[in-house]
Amino acid sequence: MADLHLVVDRSGGGLAAQIAREVREAVRSGRLGPGARLPATRDLARDLGLSRGVVVEAYEQLVAEGVLESRTGAGTRVAAGAGRHAAAEPAGREGEGRPHYGHRPTSPDLGAFPRQAWLAAVRHVLATLPNDALDYGDPGGVPALRRELAAYLGRVRAADVTPDDVVVLTGMAQGLSLVLHALARARGRDVVLAVEDPTSERQLPLLRRTGARLVPVRVDGEGIVVGDLPAEADAVLVTPAHQYPTGVVLSPGRRAALIAWAARTGALVLEDDYDAEFRFDRDPVGCLQGLAPGRVVLAGSVSKALAPGLRLGWIAAPPGLARAVRLAREEFDLGSPVIEQYALAHLIASGGYDRHLRRMRREYRRRRDALVGALAEHLPRLAVRGISAGLHLYAVTGPETDDGTDASGLAEAARAAGLSAEVATPALGTAEGRPAGLVIGFARLSAHRVREAVRTMAEGVRTR
Repeated sequence: MADLHLVVDRSGGGLAAQIAREVREAVRSGRLGPGARLPATRDLARDLGLSRGVVVEAYEQLVAEGVLESRTGAGTRVAAGAGRHAAAEPAGREGEGRPHYGHRPTSPDLGAFPRQAWLAAVRHVLATLPNDALDYGDPGGVPALRRELAAYLGRVRAADVTPDDVVVLTGMAQGLSLVLHALARARGRDVVLAVEDPTSERQLPLLRRTGARLVPVRVDGEGIVVGDLPAEADAVLVTPAHQYPTGVVLSPGRRAALIAWAARTGALVLEDDYDAEFRFDRDPVGCLQGLAPGRVVLAGSVSKALAPGLRLGWIAAPPGLARAVRLAREEFDLGSPVIEQYALAHLIASGGYDRHLRRMRREYRRRRDALVGALAEHLPRLAVRGISAGLHLYAVTGPETDDGTDASGLAEAARAAGLSAEVATPALGTAEGRPAGLVIGFARLSAHRVREAVRTMAEGVRTR
């Protein structure tokens, strides 16, 4: 086991950051080579005269950066790729700082996927699951997962939901598709769907393929403008906890107005809860579904919390609609993989899901703070908007910055520097003249790499 000689200034604050910096430098200089085992957090905390929580936070930071790796039974060791050759920066995870298919500004850090906790959950399932459970099951999801999700959504999102209201799906996309399919079948015609504008342009082709007629409704600083909702709309798709891309929260007045509109018109509210677990400077706002369970469909997934490749999501819907979606699921593909569903149920029940989210909230907040600070230092013309939450940041650029670079040029410079970035404009044309916005993802880079990337981005802008 490596003997660590760390210099910590107890009067300087930021003790976890100091420990992380010292260990990082020891790895870069070669004093700690790949595979070197570090002291247990309890032992190092005792040696330094600090609380164990400070050391745990430092280790977690370095694990998230890829400098260290931690495995059950093997302790914490220097990662294989984190030797002298990595001296220029903390060792990256697969894809860090490089373009990769599927990487979006809202993509999570796949290197932080809780492999050991997931492996333990799968092992538990394989050791305890009866043979009959491996057969075709309820197309709406295995009962164990629906129970855990109902309890979790009630506890964390203030949802008003029973296990029978939950339908397990492959993700948000399938959830929205099947809800619109069921709604069109009930109406006997294509659905008129109101959509926030700006919104995620990637969703638009999917929504159109359902046959829905999309009606754009503008978004301002309080969220969707309820007064602009068309009377003929059968449903409205909203992101009230953290609007994409602007980052605003649907205000209390707008929430009440939206529920009143749905009750008055008989329309359905589709609540996309895509990143509600990640709030950094405030408590999360309860979901709309908890206010009007008979009029709201709450849709979520583990794509941001764990990994999109798991293809696990859900809806919580009024009973009649939940039954219709379950029937449609049976007609289309007979349901989701069973072992993964039971594994997620066990991860939630055991507390592993909550522990992972707590760790990632701390880490993502560090990365967002680093991005905000670096933009203020190197690109002060970019004005950050929206709350401190989620996995992306929204910045207003204006039609053109003083150096002649437009939003498209900034996005190109950001991508060249290793950031995930996109231009955000009203996709359906409700706000002509509004300054173009820049959406920048921060989840896949360590705080150190975020700062370096913004500095490189700014240099790229100056040399264009």
